[in-house]
Amino acid sequence: VRALSGMAGPNDYPFELEVKDSVEYDPVYPGTAVGRLRGVLQRVRELENLDGSWPDVRRLLLAAGGLKEDYSTSHAFNDDNHCDLTTMVDGVSHNSNSDGAVSVISRRNQLGPHIQKASLPEHGRGGSWSTCTNGAHMTPPNDVAHVQFSSRVAFKLVWVPPNFEEFLLVDDEGRLLKRGAPTGKLPSLGARQRNFALVQGGKYATAAEAIARGKETEYSPAVLDTAQVCNDTLNVSEQLPGA
Repeated sequence: VRALSGMAGPNDYPFELEVKDSVEYDPVYPGTAVGRLRGVLQRVRELENLDGSWPDVRRLLLAAGGLKEDYSTSHAFNDDNHCDLTTMVDGVSHNSNSDGAVSVISRRNQLGPHIQKASLPEHGRGGSWSTCTNGAHMTPPNDVAHVQFSSRVAFKLVWVPPNFEEFLLVDDEGRLLKRGAPTGKLPSLGARQRNFALVQGGKYATAAEAIARGKETEYSPAVLDTAQVCNDTLNVSEQLPGA
């Protein structure tokens, strides 16, 4: 675990941030709903255990992400691809990839009505959705969140090889937020394997690859109390409750 200097506690928005006309925005990915993403990270930090039955764990992930559990979100985290929790401002939520910038996604990827209907309004301005991971192995990421919506992901779910019985939540830079080993009827083994393959070769696979080798990995500043770390290297399992 590598601590970031100058931080006395969890960084609730551990990315570049600017203010214009008294409104916070992300200058790198201006489609990000900053306040909403901040809330997601806070709720993820507060999750104590992701080792329960998969339906219960998935329910926790939806709630943390600001999404309702209904038919429109039944695919979220349940397949290989819809594993990015994205928070976007209203001004981009109706973008449809009409320019084909995300090459493996339909040019009619109109998610706006679904985002509006499924997003919990009490979780802040903008909306949430479980967007597609395709293209996340590239640098910079060429997935739906970063290209279609010009938004960061609040978290990306990645299954850990070689057994794919454990998953990680990583932040927009691929740093570890939480990990879980759910039980019961999981997404199919093939889906879990393909999920990892979609990020392999990019920054979002780094934490999973390290854990698969029994190595340490870097925590996200959003969940790391750096005042306690003081640049020491800690075992991954010792730093976070429920991690």
